[in-house]
Amino acid sequence: MFANSPWRDAYTSLTEFVPGGDLLHPLHLDLSLAAWAADGLLAVFFFVVGLELKHEFVAGSLRSPKQAGVPMLAAVGGMVVPAAIYAVLVVALGDSSALHGWAIPTATDIAFALAVLAVFGKGLPVAIRTFLLTLAVVDDLLAITVIAVFYTSEIHFGYLAASLGVIALFGWYVRTRRPHWWLLVPLFAVAWTFMHASGVHATVAGVLMGFTVAARPTHGETESRTHYYEHWVKPWSQGIALPVFAFFSAGVNLVDGGGPGELLGQPIVAAIVAGLVVGKVIGVLGTTWLVTRVTPLRLAQGIGVRDLLPVALLAGIGFTVSLLIAELSFEHGSEHTLGAKAAILLASVIAAVLGAFMLRWDARQERSADMNRDDVPDEVTSYIGDEQDRETH
Repeated sequence: MFANSPWRDAYTSLTEFVPGGDLLHPLHLDLSLAAWAADGLLAVFFFVVGLELKHEFVAGSLRSPKQAGVPMLAAVGGMVVPAAIYAVLVVALGDSSALHGWAIPTATDIAFALAVLAVFGKGLPVAIRTFLLTLAVVDDLLAITVIAVFYTSEIHFGYLAASLGVIALFGWYVRTRRPHWWLLVPLFAVAWTFMHASGVHATVAGVLMGFTVAARPTHGETESRTHYYEHWVKPWSQGIALPVFAFFSAGVNLVDGGGPGELLGQPIVAAIVAGLVVGKVIGVLGTTWLVTRVTPLRLAQGIGVRDLLPVALLAGIGFTVSLLIAELSFEHGSEHTLGAKAAILLASVIAAVLGAFMLRWDARQERSADMNRDDVPDEVTSYIGDEQDRETH
């Protein structure tokens, strides 16, 4: 909104403003406000992602490879196919200079995808939510790996070692009997600073610190510390970090230049929209079909192939991580960056609307006694939206 208002010049100046100026240059922290939002505040978001990943691997849906096998492989397919579609389209449409953004349509926004499922998927088996959660969590893990490997131009190993050392100290202290937040926060900030100076994207520090938190009750506690810290940090992540990041990163100027027609006519827009909306569906459904046909792995009880169409559409809601990768792929404020952001927003809306529509359609269809076709009658007792689902999820 601000990017297209009469105050758009002020908005641009605000995003490019560098607080502290040259004073922070020795620490490699002379960043614009937009960069602080993407590198700094998103570290809080990725800390929560790390907590969720740790819990799922230790005590959640990823603890059993047999149960998690299909959605994990579906997540891989849901990243490879969109990336391939993107690469083919930008080259075919004559803009091979945009190839560096191949990872933009591979990401899934967990929060938005699960929110749409919670609202429009009422009455469907909870196993569908578990499938989407597993797929999205693995998707995030792979996206973080992609950022660390492919979007790091130079690594300063001294700073990296210092960051890993502080992360190890954070991990030790957060597992003590009574860790204090006023010591954890400085440790978090120091680890982030060293990781940023190392050249590796600083949000990786947030994920790694989330991974160090105990996922099972300890010291006689009744609640795991991953749940405890997620409960306290998530409101800051969703209430401050993500909205501020979106304010600085999702602003697309459609007024100046050639207008919306020229911006949306870029090959990169068609490539990202096709990757997120079409590629995710082909990747998730195609991989699931292949895996369940040629391996012993099967879908969980209560899930049929038709249930995966809305899930695959929801996986096309990129937003947060896609916007971050767009920022890392191209120069800030460039034509490619603006086109990529516009495409991410457009594709996420399309995927959310289509996913919501298909969820309601799916919920109205009659369900068979063996939806996953494993020749064993399904035993489904929990459904999205019922009291048990609200209490346990």
